[in-house]
Amino acid sequence: MEVSWEASVTDSINTVYLLFSAYLVFVMQLGFAMLCAGSVRAKNAMNIMLTNVVDAVVGSISYYFFGFAFAFGSGSASNPFIGTDYFALKDIPNSTYDYSYFLYQWAFAIAVAGITSGSIAERTQFSAYLIFSFFLTGFVYPVVVHWLWSSNGWLSPSSSNLLFGSGAIDFAGSGVVHLVGGIAGLWGAFIEGPRVGRFDAFGKPVPMRGHNATLVVLGTFLLWFGWFGFNPGSFDKILVSYPTTTDQGNWTAVGRTAVTTTLAGSAAGIATLFGRRLIVGHWDALDVCNGVLGGFVAITSGCSVVEPWAAIVCGFFSAWVLIGLNILALKLGFDDPLEATQLHGGCGAWGLIFTGLFAKEEFVVQAYDSGESGVVRPYGLFMGGGWGLIGCQAVEVLAIICWVSITMGPLFYALHKLKILRISTEEEVAGLDISSHGGYAYVAHPDEGHPRFYADYMRLQDQRT
Repeated sequence: MEVSWEASVTDSINTVYLLFSAYLVFVMQLGFAMLCAGSVRAKNAMNIMLTNVVDAVVGSISYYFFGFAFAFGSGSASNPFIGTDYFALKDIPNSTYDYSYFLYQWAFAIAVAGITSGSIAERTQFSAYLIFSFFLTGFVYPVVVHWLWSSNGWLSPSSSNLLFGSGAIDFAGSGVVHLVGGIAGLWGAFIEGPRVGRFDAFGKPVPMRGHNATLVVLGTFLLWFGWFGFNPGSFDKILVSYPTTTDQGNWTAVGRTAVTTTLAGSAAGIATLFGRRLIVGHWDALDVCNGVLGGFVAITSGCSVVEPWAAIVCGFFSAWVLIGLNILALKLGFDDPLEATQLHGGCGAWGLIFTGLFAKEEFVVQAYDSGESGVVRPYGLFMGGGWGLIGCQAVEVLAIICWVSITMGPLFYALHKLKILRISTEEEVAGLDISSHGGYAYVAHPDEGHPRFYADYMRLQDQRT
């Protein structure tokens, strides 16, 4: 069939836009690496950077062979719970986008394992990391993608059989990406237990601050930059005209989505800045960085369907969700070095509920029906849209928690029982870099020259021989 010149140009521009968005999301891997490296102690910096590299390389293979098929597989054997067509690029609106769409979805997939790695940092055997990263990227995460982002998914807002007449709105993945990674990290950190020395004999927390605030701030800004591909890029075709207008299309929604993303992160950062000042008595740059990221996580679900003022509300409350969960975690003796469970899990869940409260009908129709006139959809409860959407959002939260718990929980427990999950106490005290990676990340490590460094090193050598 002959393709018109206009259609060819449109397809080309849409493909370039989607590829550019994929590149932005991939830059987030660098942001994760810098954030994680700065948030751990210097003796574990090499290890955490290697895990971020592994997320990309292992995730590429597992998502190519298995994950993409589970996420977007379709055909005669397809069902609402899991895709089935292996090694096939299916369920994509236009076959022109097969490879670029795969790359974009792959960039999302490798981010999930990076979230979980922060929860189990500084005490996990590298072999165990390889196993769970492959399983999470190749199976656990893609199944959730199929539920929400495949037209066959039982929770999808694009399905022909909408749950509660609505389907759940998770536009860029507060639940699909962040809640999945957060709950997986919750089980990993819980089964492993806290790091040596994190809590004293009376159960009181002992500070274990990261070694490099500069890397944390750098990582935060790189993630901020990448989020402009994460959220606005989820409009996988930018050149879409709405049928009843001459001056509106996806390009207007793309700009608004970038604005809501920015405002939510900024509001969360300000709320965290002053909130932590009241609690701890000083201004803390690292807490603000996590607050900003919490705002981004929360708005990721509803970024395309809410007004900018609502995004500020989203960010403000996400900051207090994060602060409250961090306080609760310490009281319960839960140790997550990067606050990944609280940040991605807690703020991700809040983002889904927020969308069910504040989604605007006009924007919902824009995002999911290309602005078609006469379409009626449930929208935010506080905006007068009834209970359909908020009900779907609550179902998504519960479904993800249950699915990730019944898959990742037993996996981490099995690794624990096989004694391949957590490193020994001696290795943890010495640091993963020297025990597993041949040396520290820095030439002039703070512990070098200290007698304890040499004692730990020699003890480990004796154990190996």
